[in-house]
Amino acid sequence: MSLDHSRYQALQMARINEPKSLQLALANRSRRTVAGKDGKLLLLAADHTARGIIAAGGNSTAIADRYLLLDKLIRGLSIAGVDGVMASADILEELAWLGALEERVAIGTMNRGGILGATWELDDRLTAYDAEHIKSMGLDGGKTLLRIEETDPGVARTLEMVAQVTTQLADLELISMIEPLPYIKNSDGKAVLDPSEERLMKVISIASGLGSSSAFTWLKIPTPKNPEKVAAATSCPILLLGGDPGSNWQDVFDGWDRALNVSNIRGLVPGRALLYGDELDVEAAVTRAAKLVRRGSL
Repeated sequence: MSLDHSRYQALQMARINEPKSLQLALANRSRRTVAGKDGKLLLLAADHTARGIIAAGGNSTAIADRYLLLDKLIRGLSIAGVDGVMASADILEELAWLGALEERVAIGTMNRGGILGATWELDDRLTAYDAEHIKSMGLDGGKTLLRIEETDPGVARTLEMVAQVTTQLADLELISMIEPLPYIKNSDGKAVLDPSEERLMKVISIASGLGSSSAFTWLKIPTPKNPEKVAAATSCPILLLGGDPGSNWQDVFDGWDRALNVSNIRGLVPGRALLYGDELDVEAAVTRAAKLVRRGSL
């Protein structure tokens, strides 16, 4: 299923002539339980652009083409075993208006203030959804990014914000999906991901304890080489992220395959790895991921 160009043009005109129709399409869509019957989830991640990430693979502006992004998402959502999408408000409203979110899980991204490359990147403030609008727009939960680097003062504000949001979402009985990532500063003072599994376990432990309740907390983490050891740091359900595509796509799928054997690793939430692969098209990549999550039931 592809996005017809005339339908995309109609969406553009709706933004001019019927802007309320985008909000209504999202708020009034038909919904389902989040985890479904098998307690597994495969979500497509599409919140990159709201933080200024528009590159994929070797193309520095690949994700900046909105028609192409929506087309890829609609094609991915049509694959059996795909549960929904995690995205910013613009993309969720567009997908809903196009009819692609019926009976799908919709998670709204919340803090996109840590713009890629900014000096304040780890001071990651709410610039998208807040908890009240996660509820009023009929979403199933909210996602926050929590990058922890011990020398950056902005991290303390981000920690406090994620804790407050987690409490608010739990009070509303909505999912708080936290993406805890260990960061370090390189020689240029730029914040970069720390590959240490010990530090990943540390930030998982911190994220699990945020807020006044963890009952609705899910975690989103990179795929570890030792998934049993890392996932043991929490009893919260875990989803694995994807990252940027590249020539190592087979290694990415193999890592997912191993990790999905761990009891509290419940699925995947990749974006560029499935939508913008160099060697696999959207249908092939998403189908392969869905079969890993569903383990022979598809």
